[in-house]
Amino acid sequence: MKEEQIQTLHPQVGKTNKKISLAKYTFIKEHLINILCEYELTHTELMEMLFSRVKDNFEGGVQWYGETVKLDLQARNIIERTKSKPERYKLSH
Repeated sequence: MKEEQIQTLHPQVGKTNKKISLAKYTFIKEHLINILCEYELTHTELMEMLFSRVKDNFEGGVQWYGETVKLDLQARNIIERTKSKPERYKLSH
């Protein structure tokens, strides 16, 4: 049986994002949201924290999936970038 997929979205109009495994999407999404419940982080900090939390329990490129899911969450207005310098990511309210 083929693994269930999700078509991820891209926050930039006109761009399409990847179709990925729903199970991997859900796993990464939960970790990104849990991290951003606690912290506002730069892109690098967010990806490093995600990697350190999931590297032992995830098969595939953590950074690649992290970026793909992060863009999708931005497109769905679940997370957003701050206007500060450097830009940080946080949950949308």
